[in-house]
Amino acid sequence: MTSLRWKTIFFDLDGTLANTIPLIVASYQHAFREVLGEEVEAARARAWIGRPLLGALLEESPEHGHALDRTYREWNLANTERLIERYAGVPEMLEALTAAGADLHIVTSKRRDTARLALTGVGIDHLIDVAGGLEDTTKHKPDPEPLLAAAARVGVDPRDAVYVGDATVDILAARAAGMAAVAVTWGAGERPALEATDPDTVVDSVGELRAYLLQVD
Repeated sequence: MTSLRWKTIFFDLDGTLANTIPLIVASYQHAFREVLGEEVEAARARAWIGRPLLGALLEESPEHGHALDRTYREWNLANTERLIERYAGVPEMLEALTAAGADLHIVTSKRRDTARLALTGVGIDHLIDVAGGLEDTTKHKPDPEPLLAAAARVGVDPRDAVYVGDATVDILAARAAGMAAVAVTWGAGERPALEATDPDTVVDSVGELRAYLLQVD
């Protein structure tokens, strides 16, 4: 027997529903190599995932942040189709949640058009909409504004919704917005760091997430 824990479910995109981690890391590495002649370790690049791109780059290099941003975006767009990967079981999970009556939405630090490109790339663009993108708010995760704006846009009380993400900023944003929070470990975040943000639960597989959201007895 199954029943939804929450009717309204917001998902992060990168590292949660689509495996864009290799693409993002490679995009950062290309940008730093081209603009600064600097090599970036994968662990360092992964730590920036979940934050708005330009803000992270300006923090790293105030002088060259805009050039890094432009170079990153050009290379990322050109290589999305080649490097993006599907997480096994995600389409089936979204279909099962929809069949059970869930309303499914994306809230991401990506721009809306880039998010839709990623959704198309992994074949789930017809299963979920983008309720919040980079251009929709002035503040970004871990600030709750993106989640609050998305909740208002779809007409739900944040206290009646859940946010699912792979980064500590996702869980912190959900908590600050008054939402329930589910952390997944197959993306950019490490389990100890995710656990330290006090999510409602931490799950290690798409199957486990599906069972939790559907409250399978």
